Amino acid sequence: MPTVIEAQLRIPGGKNANRRLRKAGKIPAVIYGPGKQPVVVTVSPGEVKTILYSDTGRNTIFAVSVDGSNQGNAMVKDYQLDPVHGNLIHADFLEIAMDRLLELTVNIEVVGEAEGVKLGGGIMDIVTREIQVECLPSDIPESIKVDVTALKINDYIRVKNIQADEKVKILTDPDVVLVTIVPPAKEEVPAEAAAEATAEPEVIKKGKSVEEGAEEEKSKPSKESK
Repeated sequence: MPTVIEAQLRIPGGKNANRRLRKAGKIPAVIYGPGKQPVVVTVSPGEVKTILYSDTGRNTIFAVSVDGSNQGNAMVKDYQLDPVHGNLIHADFLEIAMDRLLELTVNIEVVGEAEGVKLGGGIMDIVTREIQVECLPSDIPESIKVDVTALKINDYIRVKNIQADEKVKILTDPDVVLVTIVPPAKEEVPAEAAAEATAEPEVIKKGKSVEEGAEEEKSKPSKESK
């Protein structure tokens, strides 16, 4: 049974009205639906955050009830956070039909330990962390798994190399690189250490000073010649 978000109709207002809502423990939200006028409502930010922080995140399907009347199934289309405190301040919901295809973003999940990392000391670079897919709401995957076990240094996996459920169509460009194993970084000698290594040893410098001092002594006239 899907999670139910309880919403209340509201009259659209400006920033002051929205501030009053947030002080009362609610946030403004809008429900969009195909062929329908948007419905402006208020919801509990805690209920929306529970959905956003779940395993399926924004791809979670939930039911919306407006003033006690069922509005059908929906997903979080967009949301806004306060730039200073990070609190949820607004949300957009998209009504969905369970028999209609959806285009959405799904996270990439890397599984396994790459041979190039384990044996070669390489570094795994996750180049692309999410891809676009199309499927029915009931077939939305939590993630697309990418097995990196066989990857050696300089190997990579592109979108066209992954296997997805036959009910899920991948829309992202097949040539997009998802994961690659890069060679280990070479340790660089710090500039100061390199300068010290190439500098003439201090002992030699002192030796030269002694010789130069001896030459100066020879060039001085002796007391006997006076």
